[in-house]
Amino acid sequence: MRLPRKHSNAYASLAHRLKEARLEAGITQVEAARRLHKPQSFISKCESGERRLDVLELKAFAAMYGKSLAFFDV
Repeated sequence: MRLPRKHSNAYASLAHRLKEARLEAGITQVEAARRLHKPQSFISKCESGERRLDVLELKAFAAMYGKSLAFFDV
């Protein structure tokens, strides 16, 4: 999927940081999805940049992974 041109770097960076945070936390996509009460495809799409996150969703990811919002460079 192509991201909007002027935002592609920012979305790619966020997607990369989401995956990095999950891996550092030692959590699989399946486990992350279970904890957020979402399907595994939700996690996958967020990590690939296919799905955009709102601030409340990002806060839920940050809390689950034990990271600050600043970690995600927002």
